[in-house]
Amino acid sequence: MMRGGNMNNMMKQMQKMQREMAKAQEELKEKKVEGTAGGGMVTVIANGHKEILEVVIKEEVVDPDDIEMLQDLVLAATNDALKKVDELVNQDMGKFTKGLNIPGLF
Repeated sequence: MMRGGNMNNMMKQMQKMQREMAKAQEELKEKKVEGTAGGGMVTVIANGHKEILEVVIKEEVVDPDDIEMLQDLVLAATNDALKKVDELVNQDMGKFTKGLNIPGLF
């Protein structure tokens, strides 16, 4: 059994960790990642909350006779950006879960 002092201490540590996690989660909104496709012909910028902020398409990739290629490039750049967001989230939030084995946390 844990004594009262230990339990209080553990609760304080958990609350501190929760505050730090919430702060890190909030900071993710300010961080940006860039996904690209077609050698930089299409760029998609997203934040750490998986919101797409900007889509940049270079003029020379716009071909009215090949809309499908442009759509594929936008899709690929978007998926690249979202993959990078996942990596960013794992990197930023992973420090809180390292060594913790809490079922159902992620």
